[in-house]
Amino acid sequence: MKNRVEQLRKAQGLNQDEFAKKLRVSRQTISSIETGKYNPSLELAFAISKFFGKPIEEIFICEGGTNYEEA
Repeated sequence: MKNRVEQLRKAQGLNQDEFAKKLRVSRQTISSIETGKYNPSLELAFAISKFFGKPIEEIFICEGGTNYEEA
């Protein structure tokens, strides 16, 4: 899953450590999310979304097709 976390964080003028403290996670967690090595929990994804004031789908972009059929 791609994301815009790094872009949005930098636009706020925050480094990874500052952003991590605001979300009460480690700097390593932020780094791993930004590099795509780790997908955040739903709870953390909502916290990031709320922090930036943007819908989750504008921050986290699902790649590839879906595994469900539309009704």
